[in-house]
Amino acid sequence: MKQPRQFSKVTVTKKAQRSLQGGHPWVYAGEVITAEPTSNGALCDLINEKGTYLGTGFYNDQSLIRVRVLSQNANDQFDEAFWRRRIRYSLDYRRIVMGADFSCCRLIFGEADHFPGWTVDRFGAILVSQIMSLGIEQIKDQLFALLWEEMEKLGEPIEGIYERNDIALRRKEGMGEGAGWAAGFEHPNSTLTQITENGIRYEVDFGEGQKTGFFLDQKYNRGAAARLAQGRTVLDCCTHTGSFALNAAQGGAKRVIAADISASALASAKRNAQLNGLEAKMEFVQADVFDLLADEKWKTQGIDYIILDPPAFTKSRKTIHNAYQGYCQINTLAMKLLPRGALLATASCSHFMEDAMFEDMLQEAAQKAKVELRQIEVRHQAPDHPILMSVPETRYLKFYLFQIV
Repeated sequence: MKQPRQFSKVTVTKKAQRSLQGGHPWVYAGEVITAEPTSNGALCDLINEKGTYLGTGFYNDQSLIRVRVLSQNANDQFDEAFWRRRIRYSLDYRRIVMGADFSCCRLIFGEADHFPGWTVDRFGAILVSQIMSLGIEQIKDQLFALLWEEMEKLGEPIEGIYERNDIALRRKEGMGEGAGWAAGFEHPNSTLTQITENGIRYEVDFGEGQKTGFFLDQKYNRGAAARLAQGRTVLDCCTHTGSFALNAAQGGAKRVIAADISASALASAKRNAQLNGLEAKMEFVQADVFDLLADEKWKTQGIDYIILDPPAFTKSRKTIHNAYQGYCQINTLAMKLLPRGALLATASCSHFMEDAMFEDMLQEAAQKAKVELRQIEVRHQAPDHPILMSVPETRYLKFYLFQIV
């Protein structure tokens, strides 16, 4: 090490060393050989069996991810300047890649921004935070204050920070669940706001909606889907709050059927349609996606464009086989419904369903449906959800556009 260290030392296996040297920021419980006493959420130094410094990160013996690495630079001081610099890097990156869309985007994307387990989405003057790391949880007040200050320096004043920590996974990290306005910061009274994405306005309830309130990662994929919608009859099978359906309608679709199993999601989609004056060409159907696509009536409805953007069918490798079968079933059904020359947009938001596996599934579905797929475009998440090449978990969203031939 380059200087005397103040943190407890955690000795890790050769496997962990290889992973860390390859840029992956997690050390699992089974990769720890010995650990000097320290408190959960505290910083620790990672070393190999020869005592060579490998990195510094947050320790948590209640988590399967025993250490979340912050830095592999032994000279880093984890003071206010360090955190401010990290926040500024994240904001500067979004200003570069998002341009005018900086007003509504993901500002912090966890490990991809070297903030392990921390997500921050921006909806105009509101920031919505979700924390999955005990180390970040323990310094969140400092991070919130720095983020607020750095946004103001950019001429982007913030009106409130809302915490969406109402997720069960936090308990595996030794943290409780909860949601509400961040203490010590001014905020509005309502958790409702409006955003504009691709020229479409949405009502967003960041207090009650899924995740942080709106799925920002499909922003540009929705635009890509809309560019092919002119004159078509579109069936959006998992519409949620109507984002793909609305983009298709605005893109010139003749008719759009927006379907979802959730009545509350459909109610939100209807309000968004009205907000944009698109309700005249849109219909709303409450149905499970499997039942919806199995209904033969759609063959008589002139459907020539189907959009499949289901929720993640798996959040674990243990259930990947079942997820594969689920994706295969809905894609097969969709391909059978579509005539030759029709379009299919299909996606998966699970990083466990890797690109190669998803493509194998699509090929199997095409064979079962007795069609061929002509690939139009392959996309991933928007660049405000950056992919860190050394961290495959950050590469999670797959989006394909095909023509049925």
